[in-house]
Amino acid sequence: MMRRRTTLLTSCTALALALGATACGGGPVSAGGGDKTLSGQTVTVAGVWSGSEQKNFQKVLDAFTAKTGAKTQFVSTGDNVSTVVGSKIEGGNAPDVVMVPQVGVLEQFAKKGWLKPLSPTAQATITADYAPVWKKYGSVEGTLYGLYFKAAHKSTVWYSPAALAQAGVKPPKTYDEMLKDGHTVSDSGLAAFAVGGEDGWTLTDWFENIYLSQAGPQKYDALATHRLRWTDASVVRALTTLGKLFKDKQLLAGGQKEALNTDFPTSVEKVFGPKPEAGMVYEGDFVAGVAHDQFGRTIGKDANFFPFPSVDGGTAPVVSGGDAAVVLKDGKNATAGMKLLEYLATPEAAAVWAKAGGFLSANRKLDLASYGDDVTRATAKSLIDAGDSVRFDMSDQAPAAFGGTKGAGEWKLLQDFLRDPSDPKGTAAQLESAAAKAYQN
Repeated sequence: MMRRRTTLLTSCTALALALGATACGGGPVSAGGGDKTLSGQTVTVAGVWSGSEQKNFQKVLDAFTAKTGAKTQFVSTGDNVSTVVGSKIEGGNAPDVVMVPQVGVLEQFAKKGWLKPLSPTAQATITADYAPVWKKYGSVEGTLYGLYFKAAHKSTVWYSPAALAQAGVKPPKTYDEMLKDGHTVSDSGLAAFAVGGEDGWTLTDWFENIYLSQAGPQKYDALATHRLRWTDASVVRALTTLGKLFKDKQLLAGGQKEALNTDFPTSVEKVFGPKPEAGMVYEGDFVAGVAHDQFGRTIGKDANFFPFPSVDGGTAPVVSGGDAAVVLKDGKNATAGMKLLEYLATPEAAAVWAKAGGFLSANRKLDLASYGDDVTRATAKSLIDAGDSVRFDMSDQAPAAFGGTKGAGEWKLLQDFLRDPSDPKGTAAQLESAAAKAYQN
């Protein structure tokens, strides 16, 4: 699924310095066999991916088959991974491997006793080749269950260079500048932003970037684990800041009503499609995949990004996250599933999808030359360089009932706030009520 999720980096400078860099060092690491010892076996994999993401992941699975002889079967779960996987386990049809898009869901699966700890081989590779923070977010109570195979850089504001040039503006360095430039873009004939409010997770990402920069990493960490209440003044302040964007009809393509009826792919289309309606769309690095694959845009020329700017003098945020591979105890072929996970931990596996596009890896041994364009290469390097300062998307760390369920919790309440942003304090109270309930269960 297209999403989310946290790193503190500084500015375009780090990205610009990354252009032209070709390697993170290290060479391929063999894993998962190579002598066709898994011939005749089938590994079932469940995940949120569909469309081009599913097709590109299938290339990775095909490479695993070529290496080990094991066949694979991918099942797309849609957004509600926990519900789908839970029903499959209850029905005696559990997949062997699940690509989990949220830390909260991984923790939920582990606490229910559904997961196998990672093998010593997988653990050794992750320890050697990934920043410790990725191991932290893949662990529950000290046991490592998850490998973050696909990462996301969630603090990238994508724009049409032609639209900004027409308006005579350059990528901004602060949030206030971004809104000011947005009005200039609007005056030139296009709305400033396309917002995919039909997908509630895009709104959580807006909030998280503002909150991380405005309130700082310590409060961000506390709110992410509900050690800080959502009624805190820092939350109300961030909602107030976000509300300035939501209520400004000049800035939103089609206004609030249309934003609520626009899903994520359509928000990208409004900027990079054949009939542009807006100059910018905020979301993660995966915007590039949609702009290129669906609308034929050349990344770096027809579509580019600037880092989400700093808010009220804070550090410019970078929200990161990813999809973690886990092995289910109840899978019919969990042993072969663990071999797949050992393979996914290697730069060899990551290089397959990196070449196909629409992908970032947190594996420090992956050669950056594997990525197909300078923009993706720079984004990937910034993620690697962030090292242990990475923080995950806040909603991904929450229980799924609060941070990851369509029509409920944070997703719904921020959609309600987009519809009517006049009462940030009231919205904060509703968020606290929903969070308190979800964290108790």
